[in-house]
Amino acid sequence: MRNVFVYCEVNEDGVIADVSLELLSKGRKLAAALGLKLEALVIGSDVKELEKTLYPYGVDVIHYANDKRLFPFSTLPHAAITAKLFEQEKPEIVLFGATSVGRDLAPRVASKLTAGLTADCTSLEIGDHEDVKTGKKYERLLYQIRPAFGGNIIATIVNPETRPQMATVREGVMKKEIFDADYKGIIKNIDVTEFVNDTDFICEIIDRHIEAQKVNIKGAQIIVSGGYGVGSRENFKLLYDLAELIGGEVGATRAAVDGGFTEHERQIGQTGVTVRPKLYIACGISGSVQHRAGMDQSSKIISINTDKDAPLNAIADYVIVGSLHEVLPKMVKYYKQHSK
Repeated sequence: MRNVFVYCEVNEDGVIADVSLELLSKGRKLAAALGLKLEALVIGSDVKELEKTLYPYGVDVIHYANDKRLFPFSTLPHAAITAKLFEQEKPEIVLFGATSVGRDLAPRVASKLTAGLTADCTSLEIGDHEDVKTGKKYERLLYQIRPAFGGNIIATIVNPETRPQMATVREGVMKKEIFDADYKGIIKNIDVTEFVNDTDFICEIIDRHIEAQKVNIKGAQIIVSGGYGVGSRENFKLLYDLAELIGGEVGATRAAVDGGFTEHERQIGQTGVTVRPKLYIACGISGSVQHRAGMDQSSKIISINTDKDAPLNAIADYVIVGSLHEVLPKMVKYYKQHSK
């Protein structure tokens, strides 16, 4: 078949996860560039009528694996079904969300299929490649792009010989876009009994405790974010004051989180959350590649920094050169004066 497949996660409420819908949007574009179909794999218990959600993203084929034993997620049966389906369908490209499920499942499937896998991609494109050693040329490969070496470089990784070409992508990296609200595909139901055996269910989940999400930073339209340059946990109060005033959330770089300035849930970047707010106010953030990968799609970026040559300033729409201890109180003061 050589099509593009997306593994679609189903959450606690029986709804397709946002990261899967984002990957379907990207998968539709990749499939169009290659002249292939887009297919979705959904595994769970009582999964039905999800085509109403999936079809508008341009899905041509939905594979349903329905069995009461398949929810909540368990590694062995999900890996067995996924690997066997891919052995049969022989996809060109397979995409997984870089979630706890995707990071568990994708490496096992890649190992079973002896295929390459690139984790935490920030971009996916189609392009050509020439092996400098052999001179052999490859056409229309998947460019799997991600920061490497601690975020100091951007690496473009290709799998020229093995199939499928597999990648995981974190939530928020790809833009979720409806392809056609009236789009229609077909459904293929998987006979689960032919894909798994009793040993795949040797592990039984007796009970689960899920901590409620405290911070919904990925959905915030305004983010006031701080870096190590903020200086201390006490100084972060300036960011919280501004964020509360303008209806935003507080974010942070990895360095600020590692320094104990704020909680890990607020970390933005390659090792944190990827965000796309309408307004991103960066305070004391130099702008490493890793951090920029998590926020460079923001609609408007304001950078406040004492260093006029900070890397983040290169992508900022507005740059304020100065101390955040002087700038933020003035922003709060004048916002109060000029807002109703």
